[in-house]
Amino acid sequence: MSAPRRVAIVSPYALDVFGGVQEQVLGMSREFMARGIETLLISPEGGELISETSARVLRFGGCVAIPANGSKAPITLSPKAAKRARQAIEDFKAEVVHFHEPFAPLVGYGELFGSSDRIHVGTFHRSGGGPAYRLTKPLLRKVLRRLGAQVAVSDRAAETLRSATGAEAEVLFNGFEMHRFESLPRPSVPTILFVGRFETRKGAHVAIEAVRGWRAMGGPDVRLIMAGHGPDSAKLLALADGDPAITFVGAIGDTEKRRLLGTSSVLVAASLFGESFGMTLLEGMASGASVVASDIDGYREAAGGHAILFAPNNPTDLRRAITVALEQSNGERDAARRHAEAWSMERLADSYLSIYERCQARR
Repeated sequence: MSAPRRVAIVSPYALDVFGGVQEQVLGMSREFMARGIETLLISPEGGELISETSARVLRFGGCVAIPANGSKAPITLSPKAAKRARQAIEDFKAEVVHFHEPFAPLVGYGELFGSSDRIHVGTFHRSGGGPAYRLTKPLLRKVLRRLGAQVAVSDRAAETLRSATGAEAEVLFNGFEMHRFESLPRPSVPTILFVGRFETRKGAHVAIEAVRGWRAMGGPDVRLIMAGHGPDSAKLLALADGDPAITFVGAIGDTEKRRLLGTSSVLVAASLFGESFGMTLLEGMASGASVVASDIDGYREAAGGHAILFAPNNPTDLRRAITVALEQSNGERDAARRHAEAWSMERLADSYLSIYERCQARR
């Protein structure tokens, strides 16, 4: 059985907003295209993509931001968008349609619930179910019946799916493009980097409080770069209170993110909860930064013993972790980089293509 040559990948979230799902969708599209697999990306409408791809990208339906797992999800609620997306997939002559977060409405529902002989595969990212899953269990089970295979990006995401529906998923984790990240010359004053949406769940306030406390206690010179934006932007600026060691650079693109990772001494991932897998940790390791992360399920899985963990929402413990990180040896950082290599997008693409072929063989 040969691998499919035409694959449609569906993201329920707009591709102009940074997020784990969006980065996986775009990264996989680049890997498939590099292998000669024609790839179509379907998503809600939005602005400039967070990163480039040579795949064809079609976007349908205006976005609304709805609360989801402590964050805001940029989705479309337009039935017309779902219908148009299905027609685009039909016109593309996709052999496989790969849905990321199949439970999230709405752009993929026309294809998912329509009459089709195409193979449907679903990847589940969410960590933590909540009341919405309990209230919509009949719909969720209907979605599952339309999938030929279920994949989860972490053990926690698989547990969330199992708890909500009783269904099992193969855990493949996420992947990233190792070759896109490199260690660059670092400034003499160590740089600590926070990258993420400015909302409570992401723990940006913890990073600021830790560094302000560090300076108040007379710690060595450091610089904190805060990269992102979101509903808490004004609060975080007030919390920083004009501290000259803290720089806000706003929302950044993919190229600037990789540059900042490559020039930072320490990457801080401070989420309080709700991370199914800490891909950012691996990007930091691949860039030669020491990685400090809150001790939560998704981050612990990705760290594999190569990040310094701290108690969530605890600036004092984060200061301790930063101290340890700044003392890491080159050998420890090299070991972390080797650990990151195991999570390559190439490996993940091989696994997905095997799943597609298994689904074909069962038909």
